[in-house]
Amino acid sequence: MGEGGGADRGTGGGMGESPAGRLQALFEGHRLTPTQRRIAHSMVRRAADVPFLSSVELAELAGVSQPSVTRFAVALGFDGYPALRRHLREVAPAEQPVGGVPYNEYQQAVEAEIENLRHLAQVLADPRPVERAGRLLAASRPLPVLGLRAAAAQAHGFAYFAAKVHPDVRLLHEGGTMLHDRVDAAVHAGATALLCFALPRHPREVVDALAYAKEAGLTVVTVADSAFAPVAKVSDLLLPAAVGTGLAFDTACAPMLLGRVLLEAMCDGLPEAQARLEEFDAGAAARGLFVD
Repeated sequence: MGEGGGADRGTGGGMGESPAGRLQALFEGHRLTPTQRRIAHSMVRRAADVPFLSSVELAELAGVSQPSVTRFAVALGFDGYPALRRHLREVAPAEQPVGGVPYNEYQQAVEAEIENLRHLAQVLADPRPVERAGRLLAASRPLPVLGLRAAAAQAHGFAYFAAKVHPDVRLLHEGGTMLHDRVDAAVHAGATALLCFALPRHPREVVDALAYAKEAGLTVVTVADSAFAPVAKVSDLLLPAAVGTGLAFDTACAPMLLGRVLLEAMCDGLPEAQARLEEFDAGAAARGLFVD
């Protein structure tokens, strides 16, 4: 599957809690080793298929050994992998029909995204992590915003709106040898935090860039598809928002919405935000910038 690729076509979830949401809830509260986090992330990426995979198939999917899968199941409180798989099959909801007609693959993808948004709403019931992130981003002058490949659009959208209220936003959406230089420039200019959008498939250079940013003294705030994403180990504050995997390419409605929520929280930490917005609106009106 190519960049941003989801699960096999037609495997999207139906109504009720999404398969990815159920898995994330199952993993929460467990201290997992790096190998176990890799297994967990692979399961979330193929959430609809996992209840039907053997331990060998899951091991191949995650790139680990079969005994590692067994130890992972035990770490979650099960007697072994068969017990974990049996549990996943028991809690898997049946596909819900619309007017007696089963959902087609496009409808399934939409329903799965709706469930991702519902799960995000549940996570935001505790607003403290987002509020903390907002304060960190508001205080950083400049504020570097990183997003490469599939996540570049999320970073660009955040940076576009953030620049209307924050005095110095620096978009980092191109990788390569200059990326570390741009992080250095932000640090030398006074940056204290970096916001990263990290989505599958996770580019190695994003992980490297975040590790470099932490070494340079930046506090790394990351919006990622899972708490078990590869960027978790190089993030100071990770905010998860699941992606949809029911189509050939991942859908990212929840990460986009979480980015807008972060903007709101950041505005709360910028006393001059409202004045900047009003200034922009007055200038836009004077120039006839918009037709509506």
